[in-house]
Amino acid sequence: MGSGRRGAPPRFVLRDVSEKNREGKRTARERLAEEREKQKAAEKRRRVLIVGASVVCVLGLAAVIGVVAANAGKDDAEASGPVVAPSGANGEDSLAIPVGDAGATSTLTVWEDFRCPACKSFEDAYRSTIHELTEAGKLKVEYHLVTLIDGNMGGSGSRKAANAAACAQNEDKFAAYHDVLFVNQPAETDDAFAGDSKLIDLAKKVEGLDTSAFRTCVEDGTHTSWVAKSNEAFQKGGFSGTPSVFLNGTNIYADRSMTPAKLKQMVEAKAKG
Repeated sequence: MGSGRRGAPPRFVLRDVSEKNREGKRTARERLAEEREKQKAAEKRRRVLIVGASVVCVLGLAAVIGVVAANAGKDDAEASGPVVAPSGANGEDSLAIPVGDAGATSTLTVWEDFRCPACKSFEDAYRSTIHELTEAGKLKVEYHLVTLIDGNMGGSGSRKAANAAACAQNEDKFAAYHDVLFVNQPAETDDAFAGDSKLIDLAKKVEGLDTSAFRTCVEDGTHTSWVAKSNEAFQKGGFSGTPSVFLNGTNIYADRSMTPAKLKQMVEAKAKG
């Protein structure tokens, strides 16, 4: 009997320890479950941010300040020469490159960055419709070139590609080269367009563009100051990001119901009067 009583307390202690261990395990499981839920929520937020970033290149107030601060000295040094507009540029300060019949009843104004993924998405979706309408003489397009991604991501590919596109305008090959640049757009973080050799190599895809004059224009950065002035106009214009697309002054890129078919319908209705 005595040995049984002496053994009783240890059994009580073991049960107590076991219960504490089970409680500790439950607490640990609860903490692990909570941590997993936090990780899931964080991953979901990350995916939403990535998707949002791929839909539009957002230019908020902080981004504007960042672009100005990041490029304050650099752009002045790189664009210190005279502002040389490409052949045929028009609009205020000759900052627009026109494509299509000047007498067309509708005007599409497009602000684009050759490194911007959302701009490529817009071009891929609307390219054939825009070509159809410009070739029919119903639509003229005024392209404004922007260097937003250079400021946000670093590098000089936006500026170099814009200068090369302006050089192509001198050869009357802007529209074709513009399309080639977007079709061959590198990843947003890849500053491949910063290389003159890359831009010249892509010019070979446009018949008659790879000339000595074009190469010299690209390598010398002939229109660099003009590109900087165009980007300055974009920053001062109060635009929400790239692309910014306006049909006869109305922001159609902000219209979520807009489709290539709807754009065509609007332009053709305008042409009919």
